[in-house]
Amino acid sequence: MTYVEQLGLNAKNAEPYISSASTELKNAALSAISKALTENAVLIISENAKDLAAAAANGMSQSMQDRLRLDEKRIAGMAKGVDELIALGDPVGEVISGGIRPNGLKIVKTRVPLGVIGIIFESRPNVTVDAAALCLKAGNAVILKGGKEAINSNKCLSAIMRSAVESVGLPADIIQLVENTSRETTAELMKLNRYLDVLIPRGGAGLIQAVVNQATVPVIETGTGNCHVYVDSSADPEMAVDIVNNGKTSRPSVCNAVESLLIHKDCAEKILPMIAEKFKEHDVKIYGCPRTREILGENVLPATDNEYATEFLDYVISVKVVDSVDEAVAHIRRFGTKHSECIVTNSLAAAEKFQREVDAAAVYVNASTRFTDGGEFGLGAEIGISTQKLHARGPMGLTELTTVKYLVNGCGQIR
Repeated sequence: MTYVEQLGLNAKNAEPYISSASTELKNAALSAISKALTENAVLIISENAKDLAAAAANGMSQSMQDRLRLDEKRIAGMAKGVDELIALGDPVGEVISGGIRPNGLKIVKTRVPLGVIGIIFESRPNVTVDAAALCLKAGNAVILKGGKEAINSNKCLSAIMRSAVESVGLPADIIQLVENTSRETTAELMKLNRYLDVLIPRGGAGLIQAVVNQATVPVIETGTGNCHVYVDSSADPEMAVDIVNNGKTSRPSVCNAVESLLIHKDCAEKILPMIAEKFKEHDVKIYGCPRTREILGENVLPATDNEYATEFLDYVISVKVVDSVDEAVAHIRRFGTKHSECIVTNSLAAAEKFQREVDAAAVYVNASTRFTDGGEFGLGAEIGISTQKLHARGPMGLTELTTVKYLVNGCGQIR
């Protein structure tokens, strides 16, 4: 048996204990995890420092290093996220629907855990905690496969959580980390059908596509975020500046950050310079169409289809001046990744048209795309943002980590 198969067997053996655990026991495990994270903050930061040192030595960009970094504030945020899950309702056992058939059969549709979930992710070690905690509350065992850039942080966090769940009487193997970071183990995990019920990739476009294209295990595709803001001709200028600036600069390395700005020709000359002025505070690099360059000057680099299709995850943005909301929608249909899209407008007709015609998991009117987040949507922490349409779409919280079971009770009926 290979190393990855052993992890799969361990998870399968542990699964019955977590799938049948009471809400009280699961919440006790989450409480133990939260407490252990806080108590071990110094250790976590010291292990994270090893990853940050390696990242700097390997020339990792500052924005990607930010994704990797853990400090006391972020650890406290991780612990708070776990605590918030305790307060959320337990989806397992929920009765979705039911009834009695003419032949007397009583059929009840209930919610049950997915089983054993594999999660492959990059860079952000907080995903280790978010994913494990969500899977636990929804009654699932989980096998986590993080990137090599965060291996020390992930090993530390995994060990802390395993000890915590064990302290309340659950098997440690409901949470496992693939400590071998080779591509071979990733490839094997993607084909672990005998033990995994579903696989969730969380990271950049390359990782997600590799998993979707290579996995034989069923995949829930989480999203690359080539997110747009379209500033309509009727937009309030100050609101437009605030929404675009927040979407691009508050945390550019995350999937709900804005990567492309579309702006109507009738307001471009007024609003574009205001936005560019705010961008100077963060040295945002701008790629733009010819009309954008006419307005903002030659310091704007020429934009091609490549820039319009890119998820930069950095202080970089593409800009295009458009003639209408129809052109904006067409551009988004061509280059968007169905994650999060926004219109800034004072026109009800334009807002309704945009929300009706744009195909994305979240479509905003007059609000930042940065709100596409499980916590902000009231779901607690999230496992990722699904951009597909089967099973789950948008922020994936507890409910999305369950499936259904039909409970059928009879009194001797035969067919």
